[in-house]
Amino acid sequence: MVRLPLAAAALIPLALFSAGCSRNRDLPNTLAPSRMTAIGVNTYLWRAAIDTLSFAPLITADSNGGVIVTDWYASPSTPGERVKLTVSILDQELRADALRVAALRQVNQGGQWVDAPVSAATVQKLEDIILTRARDIRRTTVGG
Repeated sequence: MVRLPLAAAALIPLALFSAGCSRNRDLPNTLAPSRMTAIGVNTYLWRAAIDTLSFAPLITADSNGGVIVTDWYASPSTPGERVKLTVSILDQELRADALRVAALRQVNQGGQWVDAPVSAATVQKLEDIILTRARDIRRTTVGG
């Protein structure tokens, strides 16, 4: 029977153990987790919605309930028209169905504000802008 020298016998378990630790586990993942919830709703969607609606004055911004309501906003380029927006974040995941946007539109007719229809494409475009911004925030979270 051949006996290994004591030093070789001690190095074999050490080599096996260190092989399992050779990967660098401190490297970041390619994307940050989609479920980021330091508040009651998805953090990426919340930040993106606040950023996107920053042009209008806010009435309510409830991060636990996930509801953002703007006051009436009239663009300087179209002062006879105003909009009021409500964004609801419905989930803690970063998903398209976790976001709902509702818009009210009024036009000024003879000094009176009268309700007017809002195009579904307008609401969809606003949702797309918020979702794109949320994905961008998620990507930059990893990059630092």
